[in-house]
Amino acid sequence: MEFKQGDRVRIEKNGTVYEGKVMPSMEGYITIKMNSGYNAGFSMDKVKITLLESNGENTNGGLNGGKESKTVEGNIQKPGKKLPKVAILSTGGTIASKIDYRTGAVTSQFTADDILAAIPELREIADFKGRVISSILSENMDSESWQNLARAVVEEIEAGADGVIVTHGTDTMMYTAAALSFMIETPVPIVLVGSQRSADRPSSDNAMNAICAALVAVSDIAEVSVVMHGTTSDNFCEIHRGTKVRKMHTSRRDAFKSINSLPIGTVDYDTREITTFIDYIKRGERPLKFKPGMEPKCALVKFTPGSGPEILDHYIDKGYRGLVLEGTGLGHVSTKWIPKIRKATDAKMPVIITSQCLNGRICDRVYDTGRDMLKAGAIEGEDTLPETALVKLMWVLGQTSELDEAIEMLREDLSGEITKCCFK
Repeated sequence: MEFKQGDRVRIEKNGTVYEGKVMPSMEGYITIKMNSGYNAGFSMDKVKITLLESNGENTNGGLNGGKESKTVEGNIQKPGKKLPKVAILSTGGTIASKIDYRTGAVTSQFTADDILAAIPELREIADFKGRVISSILSENMDSESWQNLARAVVEEIEAGADGVIVTHGTDTMMYTAAALSFMIETPVPIVLVGSQRSADRPSSDNAMNAICAALVAVSDIAEVSVVMHGTTSDNFCEIHRGTKVRKMHTSRRDAFKSINSLPIGTVDYDTREITTFIDYIKRGERPLKFKPGMEPKCALVKFTPGSGPEILDHYIDKGYRGLVLEGTGLGHVSTKWIPKIRKATDAKMPVIITSQCLNGRICDRVYDTGRDMLKAGAIEGEDTLPETALVKLMWVLGQTSELDEAIEMLREDLSGEITKCCFK
């Protein structure tokens, strides 16, 4: 018997009964969402399955190869209509991972094709092309990785892709999103997506995140964005601008939040509808431009009470070309640090000041310490996130060796990283 997505079924295995709605499933397997909100997957030849309630509106075909397709107005393409072309570039991370049962650890072993096989509903949204760029966990990303990925994204757009999805580990996804935002002016959507929990875990968020990312990839939002769960439930994903997003929780499925800004919008998982909240660059509004170049010798330094200013000597003496200081409150460090800031700027190192508070805007004109920092040559980062400021600094110094030009670029809003007025 075939079971359609949305059918309510009872599954009996080893004397235990499970009930839930059928979810997108790999061939030969059935995945259900239980009342608890968790997903559970089973091999179809090792369980007894009873249909409790049929989803009459769903004509997606059974899990055993049904050919009919489901139409969701406004987003899913109708049968016979040409599907948009979307490239999936896999870099690794939890969305492309599974448990290695030899070690008990999560490893990056899935490819883009594996993702398509695991989430067949994706094929209703677009005609996908899979490409593996790397198979690493995101803590192993670096400036060279960002540039290689950016080149691959540009190649896919030049080859006619209507949108690009990048699967990525969540821990450093905001750095990569910022890097792509500065390197690429895009006429089509570039969407980064990941999952907090691997594909073989019952509570995995990979399917919903991937489906919502695909819907954004075929939308008119021609920016670099991050698409992840908006709540801990499976109801909608948020679309975050690539320069305004931060991972705010170690393990929750709704870990990603827009800081000092509303999200660009949301994707309703049930209706497939996209709702937008702020202005964004629309598909086709600008031509494709690729501006690679990243200076790796830049650092993000967090100030803490009592920390000695000699830490800045390390970066100056090692020939670093720029620093981002994560200061307190409005953007302050100890007065003992100010001579070292002057030493750095005298060595032609831009020094950007950001805040540990994350929310809000830097203002170093309120207190004497801040004014002295500005006199020493520090640059206010406005409401730019510290991680984004670091990536921006690396990119700017990869574009120019002229200090005055670099400082001018660092003060400008280049890719939505600085808002005219802080979001309240």
